Amino acid sequence: MRLTLFWDRMHEQFGESYAESLAKDYVIEGLGSRTVNQALAEGASAKEVWRRVCDAFDLPESVR
Repeated sequence: MRLTLFWDRMHEQFGESYAESLAKDYVIEGLGSRTVNQALAEGASAKEVWRRVCDAFDLPESVR
């Protein structure tokens, strides 16, 4: 998954402002107790981060 697609999906699911805030502030256990931004900056793939976001927020299969 490209990073642009990742951010498109984040914005679609959470809205642009909340997606940015969530990525900066929300610690996700499945990402090693890191935020989305931290995980991406430390080399986690956008696909893996998206999967963990989906798990953390119980998003429907149709958007996974």
